[in-house]
Amino acid sequence: MKLICGPMATISHPAFRILIEKFGFCDEYYTEMINAGSLLNFGPFEKFYIDPSPVPEKVVWQLTGTDKERMTEAARQLVALPGIGLDVNMGCSAPDIYKTGAGIGWMLCDIENTRQMVASVGKVVLDSGKRFSVKLRLGDEDFTDEGFLSFCDMLVENGVQLLTLHPRTKKEKLARPPRYSYCQMIAERYKSAGVAVYLNGNVKDENSFKYAEASCPSCQGVMISRAAVQKPWIFRELSSSSDEKITVNMEELCLEYVDLIEKYQPVEFWKTRLQRFFTYFAMNFKFAHYAQTQFLNALNNDDLRQRIRDFFEKCPEERVKVL
Repeated sequence: MKLICGPMATISHPAFRILIEKFGFCDEYYTEMINAGSLLNFGPFEKFYIDPSPVPEKVVWQLTGTDKERMTEAARQLVALPGIGLDVNMGCSAPDIYKTGAGIGWMLCDIENTRQMVASVGKVVLDSGKRFSVKLRLGDEDFTDEGFLSFCDMLVENGVQLLTLHPRTKKEKLARPPRYSYCQMIAERYKSAGVAVYLNGNVKDENSFKYAEASCPSCQGVMISRAAVQKPWIFRELSSSSDEKITVNMEELCLEYVDLIEKYQPVEFWKTRLQRFFTYFAMNFKFAHYAQTQFLNALNNDDLRQRIRDFFEKCPEERVKVL
């Protein structure tokens, strides 16, 4: 099975990809959502969203938006960049996203409106020779199997070559187990059509990975998101071609990430990007809450660097981990 790093707001940028690549074995990197309108309007930060470093050949551009015309023109710009292909986000269930009609809003509106957008964007992507994919959920709380499968059929009929399914509804939180049976269902349904399916949700270690594999033998990939922030080495851990121990200098990794954020992100993004990363990464430590409090309350990057050094000075047993 392929191992894919999922799209995460404030996380899926070059600095994070560089960290993952240090450990290797990640097959694809989805970018954080690129807003079609902002891209076309030459937003001041768009150049940071479309930087494919350090492995352009592994990047999948994830596009979001609310209307066919802008989505199509933005797709035309993105497929001109290096990368595997373009993914339309139909899975984001954040209220500020779907209430505008983006994200899962495309699953909830008039299906003809969505069909026209998919057909238009799909033509641009397929004409470029790149891969066309959609990331989606099961739908709203009142979804039916018939309605979900009909929606997926529409996507496939309009050129979608890969479906990544996060098998929860719009409102279901992470505490609710993902319904992997739906990933297997659509993988079997479209196998003869050559349409691949990736599963997304709750894979965080070797046991959960093996459970997902066993539950969805027809799926071709597993997408991992939050667990990759906590453990940037997770793809190496899960790869069948890697059986050696991993030694990680946690202090050096933390300090390196601050350097990478400064290099690859605008000053305006430094604080939010670092806080989001260390919220998850600090969970590696025995005193996780203490580490989170120290790192997230840093006044600036130099203060953060000093707080990182102080933490490992006080907790030297956390400095090096052998995994």
